[in-house]
Amino acid sequence: MILDSIQNAERYYALHPHFKMVFDYLHSTDVRALEDGRHDIDGDKLFVNVSTLELRPMDAAHLEAHNRYIDIQVVVEGEEYFGWSERKDCSKPEGAFDEERDIIFYSDMPQTHYKVREGQFTILYPEDAHAPMLGEGKVKKLIFKVAYNILS
Repeated sequence: MILDSIQNAERYYALHPHFKMVFDYLHSTDVRALEDGRHDIDGDKLFVNVSTLELRPMDAAHLEAHNRYIDIQVVVEGEEYFGWSERKDCSKPEGAFDEERDIIFYSDMPQTHYKVREGQFTILYPEDAHAPMLGEGKVKKLIFKVAYNILS
């Protein structure tokens, strides 16, 4: 898990070939004007889901994890709390892994919480179980889905 300000994005370009594309997209797009839904950048290898949604109370945290995608979540309006745990420590799956949606949920409690504000981002790898959409009010956010293995 990584939490940082968009102004420091260049530090993370070397971590994945598509990370620079994510931050170039952020700098070249009026993200506040984007409609909710999926926007392709490089097909299934890199796309962004735009969401405007009501946040949930902290005690409603449901950890989730993905196998095929790294999430880069960017808050455009508002602020959002995330729960986080190492996936290897999650022992209470709420069902089988959903291959089609690339997601599994856990009923384990998050190890810690952190806040993402406007102008910040968090990077969540497949080993990061995370509980997004926590807090009060509404948030508009971008969820970049970066193929973990871009060769497949």
